[in-house]
Amino acid sequence: MQLEGKTILLGITGGIAAYKSCNIVRLLQKRGARVKVVMSEHATEFVGPLTFRALTGEPVAVGLFDNPSDPIHHISLAQEPDLVVVAPATANIIAKMANGIADDLISTTLLATPRPVVIAPAMNSGMWKAPATQANMATLRDRGVHVVGPGSGYLACGDVDTGRMSEPEDIVRAVCEVLNPVPQDLAGKHIVITAGPTHEPIDPVRFIGNRSSGKMGIALAGEAARRGATVTLVLGPTSLDVPRGVECVRVQTAAEMLQAALSAFQTADAAICAAAVADYTPAAPADHKLKKSNERLNRIELVETFDILAELSRQKGERCVIGFAAETDNVLEYAQRKLDRKGCDAIIANDVSRADSGFGTDTNKAWIVSTTGTQELPVLTKPQLADTILDLLQNL
Repeated sequence: MQLEGKTILLGITGGIAAYKSCNIVRLLQKRGARVKVVMSEHATEFVGPLTFRALTGEPVAVGLFDNPSDPIHHISLAQEPDLVVVAPATANIIAKMANGIADDLISTTLLATPRPVVIAPAMNSGMWKAPATQANMATLRDRGVHVVGPGSGYLACGDVDTGRMSEPEDIVRAVCEVLNPVPQDLAGKHIVITAGPTHEPIDPVRFIGNRSSGKMGIALAGEAARRGATVTLVLGPTSLDVPRGVECVRVQTAAEMLQAALSAFQTADAAICAAAVADYTPAAPADHKLKKSNERLNRIELVETFDILAELSRQKGERCVIGFAAETDNVLEYAQRKLDRKGCDAIIANDVSRADSGFGTDTNKAWIVSTTGTQELPVLTKPQLADTILDLLQNL
């Protein structure tokens, strides 16, 4: 776990996004952290301290003088954690931090702490765009405060604009990255990654597809970007979010994925083909919805789609190309055949008939099959497997 043995102090200030802080606590705990909470008085109007005491099993600090056994509570709070994260961070606490104002427990703690600080701004768009707030943010960034967001979308006031707090997952990811700096060993490299399924149209309503969720390819894109790479993600139909810092080209069909992948590969250093591309596409898709009353689909003529992995391998020269093989039986035999047939540098084989390795799961049981041999991997989360594959790419 990324935060095993770490203590995180979560500062919560008075905004409607305070309800999301409950999820931040849980996500930090899932990564092994001990979480303590300090709240502003206004924050308690949105979520009660009892909620966070129940979630953390720790006393929740609110007032400067609410712990008689610790007469200088703000100092002990400032020194105990490995990191302080303020989420939500209102315009008020941002102004206090920038100007050294310490008039309550949370602001005195922030002024006194020598630990890394992460803030997740959350406020109305007008407050966020105000010159004073932007000047305060510039001051904090210059001092080394780590900033996550804000995002854009629906705000509590009814506006659709910038100012909403980043999602808890992104905030926790930032905490992990501050405490566990990611090596930038892929900086300067451009990697093309294909992900997701393709949908081959029968008519404007129906299509031929598969069960791929895109999770593995998206994990690869996110981990490659975290390690400094420029990433072009060619993504088939999926509802999953694209990682921060990743250029995404969305496609529907195998033909569209081929063109996008070939275009991006012209300037790339490597390609990882994690997409589950349809092997066949209807030869003559209808331009209207077919009616079963008089246009029965008794037969669909199919033609093979173009082989994206083989074509990228043909064009790769000295560059590295890695493919995937999703199999249900004879996994290693079929993966070796695919490696020989496609001409790529390695195949990541996984058994999608397993409960811990099927489409849509959060883990994979995989084998690396290359010209130098076969390596069996333990069951890994998709981000863990992504890092393993990127390490492989560095060594091929």
